[in-house]
Amino acid sequence: MRIIKQLSRVSTSLALVSALTGAFITPSIAASITALDRIVAVVDEDVVMESELFARVATISAQLKKKQTPLPPADTLKSQVLDRMILENLQLQLAERAGIRLDDDSINKTIRNVARQNNMTAEQFRNALVDEGLSYKNLRSQISREMTLTQLRQRRVGNRVRISEQDVNNFLSSDLGKTNLAPDYHLGHILIPVGQSSNQEALTLAEEKSDLVYRKLKNGSDFAQMAVAYSAGQKALEGGDLGWRKAAQLPTLFAETVLDMKKGGISEPIKSASGYHIIKILDLRGGSEHLVTQTNARHILIKPNEIRSLDDAKKQLQEIKESIASGKETFEAMAKTYSDDTGSALEGGDLGWFNPGTMVKEFEQTMATIEPNLVSDTFKTQYGWHILEVLGRRNQDMSEEFRQNKARQMLHRRKFDEELNTWLRELRQNAYVEIRL
Repeated sequence: MRIIKQLSRVSTSLALVSALTGAFITPSIAASITALDRIVAVVDEDVVMESELFARVATISAQLKKKQTPLPPADTLKSQVLDRMILENLQLQLAERAGIRLDDDSINKTIRNVARQNNMTAEQFRNALVDEGLSYKNLRSQISREMTLTQLRQRRVGNRVRISEQDVNNFLSSDLGKTNLAPDYHLGHILIPVGQSSNQEALTLAEEKSDLVYRKLKNGSDFAQMAVAYSAGQKALEGGDLGWRKAAQLPTLFAETVLDMKKGGISEPIKSASGYHIIKILDLRGGSEHLVTQTNARHILIKPNEIRSLDDAKKQLQEIKESIASGKETFEAMAKTYSDDTGSALEGGDLGWFNPGTMVKEFEQTMATIEPNLVSDTFKTQYGWHILEVLGRRNQDMSEEFRQNKARQMLHRRKFDEELNTWLRELRQNAYVEIRL
């Protein structure tokens, strides 16, 4: 369906791709769900009903068929889906106890953002969903659920992530840190867990199972199908697709292996505390350097106030510009005397070197049209009236500040992913779960 394809390309801080594609049940699927119901799992203070499980299995099956991914045996798929629902249920209960509440405005704002990404108004987007037989109510419910899980994870897992300046410096000086300019890797991932207990028998079984999966993959088995059937990873029901990532954004466990692999390569099972991991390079792209065009500019700002209207502010700034153009006064002197930007006035209006996107849109647009050492015409922003002068431009190959920020982001994402898997495993182990399938 066209809308589903469009939604799958929307990128937000809420990771809505799987949520949006998994939120809908077609009328034909819904009609096949039996009216009888029973409990299939007790999860702490809540339950998972058979109707809920059947609905989710039907949705996942439809997704996999649409992607032409072979389905695993029905019992295997049902077990995989139930495991995910149990873990999701535990998190939602925890969010409820933590007082995480989403208001309608937050959900509506997210839907408007999704609609805007599809070049539609919210009303057009809603009508398009109805036209294609999709449930707007289910969409809202799934978005609400994903937003709740995201907020909970940021609170509980984000607080466990600590990155020091020494961590950043060590990362930048390491071989791994230097790979931030390496190609992007599109990865597939299969996790064979060690089970609830960590005794030798469980470890041996997990090792044998991972070897079996690895041999099947090397003999040509479909990776996505094997992930759905065997993986305990967070992306198992998406065929193990981890998306595009830099090598430096991966857990350390994977990074060194990935750097030595080529497109289509499959790693041997990699052991960790969580179990055995198998990685496949689905695709490669990029690898070019990142150049940033920085600008050094200065400006004079005249704001309206209680005794000066917006028109008066513009008139005063025009007179200032004429004084500079005639040579009677310098830009620096007029900025120090008249500019209402107290942060730059003492520096003669000098804003220093800055990256694209730092200033407001009107400022950036005017600045882009001005040659160095020329004073612009007056222009208005939300702050008042400005004139500016471009003092210079330069191409910077990843400034130190940019490199530091990028390193910190990569470290945070890697540590967050590691902590998330640990936290989810702890949450599952400490919960009361009774499966009644």
